[in-house]
Amino acid sequence: MTAAQISDRLTFLKDAARLKDVLRSSFTWEGRPESTAEHSWSLCLMVLCFADRMEGIDLLKLLRICIIHDLGEALNGDIPAIAQDAAGDKSARERADLDTIMRPLPPALRAEFLALWDEYENATTPEARLAKAFDKLETITQHNAGRNPPGFNYDFNLSYGRTYTECSDLTKAIRRIVDDATRGNINRDTGC
Repeated sequence: MTAAQISDRLTFLKDAARLKDVLRSSFTWEGRPESTAEHSWSLCLMVLCFADRMEGIDLLKLLRICIIHDLGEALNGDIPAIAQDAAGDKSARERADLDTIMRPLPPALRAEFLALWDEYENATTPEARLAKAFDKLETITQHNAGRNPPGFNYDFNLSYGRTYTECSDLTKAIRRIVDDATRGNINRDTGC
């Protein structure tokens, strides 16, 4: 590998690291906004925690999809799930941004990463469907665990991503537990 090839990959990594500064609508235990990079790490850790219950799944492929899935947000930020309908075509924007970030990569690697993102976006494989399900579950668990501002909309959690979390018995079982936690937060906030 030449110095120029190494430099191109380092440029890509530098641009991808902008995810550390992209803030989401989720909050940490300490009450600060979570970054997209933190979400992606937490998503991968969640997948690893349940990997022994995912028969027939290519774990490496699933983790690669999880790492790539929000990378396009590095350029123009995250659109909170609650606001995505009003934001226009989030998917097209993220795909274009991802393509921009990946320009320094060699064509084969760029094509491989873009194919993983497309697979995720279109939920075309069992791994992509699980990545979508765990992405939604991680977001909901962070909403439930974080120190959220007053008036945080926990009700949104109860319908968020349900189409994807119904994809397997495992994700359905996890969903039941995180929905119970959401209801607990709603009851706490309403005093019921």
